[in-house]
Amino acid sequence: MAAASVAAPWLLRRAFQALAFCQPLHINRNLSFYGNCCSFPVQTPLRSSGLCHVAQVIKGDNDVLLKGVGDKSAIEEVKHILEMARRAATRREVLHTDFLTPPVIKESMLVLGKLADVKAVAQGGYPQAERCRISIGHSEVLTSDPDVVAALNITGNFGFQPCSHGDFLGAILGTGIAREKLGDIILQGEKGAHILIVPELVDFLMSTLDKVGNVSVSCMQIPLLALEYEPPRTQSFKTVEASLRVDALASAGFKISRSKLVNLISNGDVRVNWTSVTKNGTILKTGDIVSVSGKGRLKIGEINTTRKGKFAVELIRYL
Repeated sequence: MAAASVAAPWLLRRAFQALAFCQPLHINRNLSFYGNCCSFPVQTPLRSSGLCHVAQVIKGDNDVLLKGVGDKSAIEEVKHILEMARRAATRREVLHTDFLTPPVIKESMLVLGKLADVKAVAQGGYPQAERCRISIGHSEVLTSDPDVVAALNITGNFGFQPCSHGDFLGAILGTGIAREKLGDIILQGEKGAHILIVPELVDFLMSTLDKVGNVSVSCMQIPLLALEYEPPRTQSFKTVEASLRVDALASAGFKISRSKLVNLISNGDVRVNWTSVTKNGTILKTGDIVSVSGKGRLKIGEINTTRKGKFAVELIRYL
């Protein structure tokens, strides 16, 4: 009896330790999006025992997590973000990515949702932001949204010389700033544009950017709440096609010939979900975003099969 009473506390401690590292499946509520249209939490089981701890990632579950990445072009960036999560959790600090593209944000947040002891927050500066930064930290350390996005107002006399998104982007990159340090560019018509940027480069850009195209400009930092943006204007129409190939749907959506679109694909000017496509026969699905350099973007809407076996596809063109 004495031996049993001595062993009981030890057995209880071992039982609690086992439970601590083998949690039942639950929803990770440590993911949040600020400045993007996606919403979390996500229920994403990694294994039958439940969510994965950062300590388990160190032991080799990294490959298991990466196998769940749907967009293979994003794997390397997601792998880097996983390493950031490991460092943030073990050192109990908060780390921040640069601005990421929508596919990388999506895949990263899904993978981070499988880590029980990591909290992740994605911020782009405003609700419809496409490019966002992800802040990662231990759930007990990352208790509020970090201040990692700044806004600048670029003004000039654009009434007679309107400038495009590409003009503003080219001018900013021409100062030496890397693309990943820059978030969305929100055009303001004749008034210029609002841009999102990492806070540490605000003073640099304000002092170096003096022209966009042939227009002299000035830059001033503004609060995020002062950003002026509108929901994107779109035009929807339907087309009936024999297949869901990118060359067929993009040709119909952008009103250009199939042969011209094939050339654009060969030149790397066609992207699906922000990733260049090289094959004309790439199959599209509902929700895919197709962009063509110089033509704009369109979204694949509802897809239905006709009685003759063709596809009635809703195309949503961004204006």
